[in-house]
Amino acid sequence: MASAPTNESDTFDIGGELTVSRLGFGAMRITGEDIIGPPADEDEAKAVVRRAVELGVDFVDTADSYGPGASERLLGEVLGDGADDRPTDAGDVVVASKAGLLRNREGDWLPHGDPDYLRNQVLCSLDRLRTDRIDLYQYHRPDPDTDFAESVHTFAELKDDGEIGHVGLSNVTVDQLETAMDIVDIATVQNRYNVGYREDEAVLQACEDHDVGFIPWGPMYTVDEDGVADTLAAVAGRHDATPRQVALAWLLEHSDVTLPIPGTSSVDHLEANVAASHLELTDEDVTELDDVA
Repeated sequence: MASAPTNESDTFDIGGELTVSRLGFGAMRITGEDIIGPPADEDEAKAVVRRAVELGVDFVDTADSYGPGASERLLGEVLGDGADDRPTDAGDVVVASKAGLLRNREGDWLPHGDPDYLRNQVLCSLDRLRTDRIDLYQYHRPDPDTDFAESVHTFAELKDDGEIGHVGLSNVTVDQLETAMDIVDIATVQNRYNVGYREDEAVLQACEDHDVGFIPWGPMYTVDEDGVADTLAAVAGRHDATPRQVALAWLLEHSDVTLPIPGTSSVDHLEANVAASHLELTDEDVTELDDVA
């Protein structure tokens, strides 16, 4: 089992009350090809989730659109109330989900923030996750055809009704974050961010200013790109680590509010990702990586 966090910077209090280890697990990949349908081997997918809990991972992120529904269902069958062979520490795991994206037959991701749809989706998420309250429910992507504030008000109502514990946002601007914060307490923001892609640095800064957790999706999307790969490889070589582990370690080092959620359908890759939380970068390493983007 992985060692427990050694200091406060290894953990973050989501919404000021849900203390989690900062390196989580993204459950998007425990689905079928192209994130559609169930995985080819459901037992293997469940084994990944169980192993994550064994390794001390206590923050898991999913969405109603992953499958659609397949990821939430599998998590419910492993971590949910009454689940067979539920891990001993499952009750300590914070599960976050999202609503606000539709999938069509071609697999496109289509924003849909209609309040009635969001209310229906939380009921589906609750059922699939086998719980009576979702720890963190996030608005997956603003819908250009629905007033943003109206969608956020719906999440606030779901929180007031006790169906969700905390509200999060995803793929938002600083202005949208500030608008949402005037409506309801925002616990997290999940935007694309990694060592080679930092266009939302201003959003990260706003999260730091307001003690909002920042969940960088796609944490390793740029590890093989020109201008990134060589630097990651050089740092990795000094630590007997992999470039992907270095990319994760940099995210943890870059800000105390980051909550990376690398996803995988492989136990081996999961174990390698979790090991990154114990990789200590030097000042020289951080400077080199900071200069990548």
